[in-house]
Amino acid sequence: MREKTALITGGATGIGKRTAYQLAENGVHLVINYRTSKEKAVLLADELTRRYGTKNIAIGGNISNQNDCQRIVEESFSFFSCIDIFIHNAGPYMHERKVMTEYSFEDWNYIINGNLNALFYLTKLLIPKMRENSWGRIITVGFDRVETTPGWIYRSAFAAAKSGAASLTRTIAIEEAEHGITANMVCPGDITGAWKERDIIQATGKIDQNTPIGRPGTGEDIARVISFLIDNKSDFITGSIIPVTGGKDVLGKVFRN
Repeated sequence: MREKTALITGGATGIGKRTAYQLAENGVHLVINYRTSKEKAVLLADELTRRYGTKNIAIGGNISNQNDCQRIVEESFSFFSCIDIFIHNAGPYMHERKVMTEYSFEDWNYIINGNLNALFYLTKLLIPKMRENSWGRIITVGFDRVETTPGWIYRSAFAAAKSGAASLTRTIAIEEAEHGITANMVCPGDITGAWKERDIIQATGKIDQNTPIGRPGTGEDIARVISFLIDNKSDFITGSIIPVTGGKDVLGKVFRN
């Protein structure tokens, strides 16, 4: 994977940050996108360069905005000749519990744009150069059972957007297969708070009675799957939606509560 370059949206914190470490360790250069966490993104890019010798830059931008998506790609191409790997990690989420009719038009559009339309904007802009190189990897992030288009109480916009993104991911996989481009979706379980940036070894021995495997999930659990999917020898895996939940029935828990 050395000399490949990846763009990670929402790469300054959480699972995106842990994935950045995983990829840089494997020699991948990074464009770390952020919306508000400029200082964290810049510090992360500098740290990865010092630690792994890769070239890394931080680029701000709100992916729910089409113009920002275009600017992010233009700035990326001013530093790197191609973005070989696109990881659509960022995704606006409404933490407040609201039935659909309580969403404002602005809330709805923000969540749909950031989770679904941004995937269209960015892949449309990035795929042409991937085609030129006959190689590319696109990774999107969903939620457990997303491929079944489930209803999710109080999360209507997020569920609708991610369900659409799952379908779009699979369509991209079919359309771009002849160009050496794969597209897959990774679906984390309940990985919350500081665990999003932690390693598996830190979770070893910790008890999580709500997860069948018995320990908390970590950012490394997700980053390892992403790292596997972008490998050269993983080209036969495309159009897949992969749950990484520790065996937990995430939506079942939501419905029971």
